[in-house]
Amino acid sequence: MTVHKIKTHSHEETIQFAERLAILLRPGDVVTLEGDLGTGKTTFTKGIANGLGVKRNVNSPTFTIVKEYEGELPLYHMDVYRLEDSDEDIGFDEYFYGDGISIVEWATFIEDYLPAERLDIKISYLDERSRLLAFFPIGTHYEEMISELLG
Repeated sequence: MTVHKIKTHSHEETIQFAERLAILLRPGDVVTLEGDLGTGKTTFTKGIANGLGVKRNVNSPTFTIVKEYEGELPLYHMDVYRLEDSDEDIGFDEYFYGDGISIVEWATFIEDYLPAERLDIKISYLDERSRLLAFFPIGTHYEEMISELLG
């Protein structure tokens, strides 16, 4: 698996990059987001939501596990941090293999439920404003998507 990396230098630049990714997403796509608290996982999700035409404010679904948003495609935003050490299946297959886009924060906590093919993204701090986005495409569809995105 090839790892692709880019740097963003502001909150706005991270959102704009995620908006560009959103244009390439199709029904049933799964994107996972890993990174320390405050690195920008929800910010990245806001960019995807913008790119999908979601009008509602996007915020972390920490206490509800999943928030659903309507746009050009349904967006399922999951924060599964609270499912650490849990075997609870909240119907992941309905989201992952449905007609929308699934964004999963803290996906390592539900590794056994994730589809074999997906786009894993790790977000790391570089400094107060800058982030390193590392893309780990798993599967031909995601490899082609990242190649197109990064041109």
